[in-house]
Amino acid sequence: MSMPLELPTRQLIVQKFGGSSVSDAAGIKRVAQRVVDNQRAGHEVVVVVSAMGDTTDELLDLSSEITDSAPAREMDMLLSAGERISMALLAMAINQLGSKAQSFTGSQAGMITDGIHGKARIIDVDPHRVRTALDKGKIAIVAGFQGMSRESNDITTLGRGGSDTTAVALAAALDADVCEIYTDVDGVYTADPRVVPAAKKIDRISSEEMLELAASGAKILHLRCVEYARRFGVPLHVRSSFSHHEGTWVLPSPEDKITVSEGVALEQPIISGVAHDRSEAKVTVVGVPDTPGKAAEIFQVIADAHSNIDMIVQNVSTHGRGSTDISFTLPIVEGADALDALKSAQDRIGFESIEYNAEIGKLSLIGAGMRSHPGVSATFFKALADAGINIDMISTSEIRISVVTRADLLDDAVRAIHSAFDLDAETQATVYGGTGR
Repeated sequence: MSMPLELPTRQLIVQKFGGSSVSDAAGIKRVAQRVVDNQRAGHEVVVVVSAMGDTTDELLDLSSEITDSAPAREMDMLLSAGERISMALLAMAINQLGSKAQSFTGSQAGMITDGIHGKARIIDVDPHRVRTALDKGKIAIVAGFQGMSRESNDITTLGRGGSDTTAVALAAALDADVCEIYTDVDGVYTADPRVVPAAKKIDRISSEEMLELAASGAKILHLRCVEYARRFGVPLHVRSSFSHHEGTWVLPSPEDKITVSEGVALEQPIISGVAHDRSEAKVTVVGVPDTPGKAAEIFQVIADAHSNIDMIVQNVSTHGRGSTDISFTLPIVEGADALDALKSAQDRIGFESIEYNAEIGKLSLIGAGMRSHPGVSATFFKALADAGINIDMISTSEIRISVVTRADLLDDAVRAIHSAFDLDAETQATVYGGTGR
């Protein structure tokens, strides 16, 4: 049994609650009681909330019924409404319990971003209004996922998982003792328990491994949230809002405030977990002239379209000598813009055609212990072969192996790899709520 982590006296806690935690009135009341209990225990508490349940998806569906080309500014105005509903209702519930709460939009809480709508990045945080509320003995409730552009004063949204990033950014700006990320499972698991019911909860994980898991599609923490926490030394505790169990601690760097109790083994396990991602598409630029600089031109076009590249593979083209095929993956939501940008540059770059496939899935195996244990790759690829899983692309790092396969084979691939590395637990993981949508 693992030893507990030793913490300093916690005086300021930032707590983030996801959509499944505040999906209805009962959930909001449950969160309010938990928050009030923390304040009455002597802590200052800042809460960041997501939109209720699937509100963001429902707003996206509603907008698609109106238009296929909504202005980005208006889309941000629409999508930011979900978190504002949550924050106001939670503040009401806290006040009903006898404590004082004050809600803030992202802009009111000082979340300053760049001007890129839909996927804005935080460039500054000025939480003086939040700090003032805390000094008056109030619980501060902040709408996640949103901020304000310094350039235009327009409302912006941070993209999927932006509430996690909001919470960590506030924790860093307020010098909080810990940032607690509440979700609908008891912590970070070795795989998504919705796909692998026998997944094990991880008690502690390094920032390095958590970054790889987040980058590889694990939805429990957003990539930018982990990057921000690592950069500013914010301790993260991932736990469930439906239980009081100890969650998963994302191990901080040595200069941070949490230390492991004496006697806890520091040896990393070989494998931390298996992540999967259905949100990417594969683009193949066919018949690219095999001359220096062409790849640079292609990826500059993609960068100018504000699209994020994940995996990249270049092969000799099947369309004859003197040309190559360049394949890469990117978020499906950015696919249309990337394709339009590439098509507009086709004559200049000189490639023959573009192929697009959204029916793919990415599977990743992550573990810091991989770098010192031979045979991991052999076990990985043999397990996929035995399960009849064909591979389209491969990418590796010191602590990660990622492959792309058909989307309809992804769940089988995840379960095969999880079992091959003896990650299955004897009991099934508990998923308290949410749809995983």
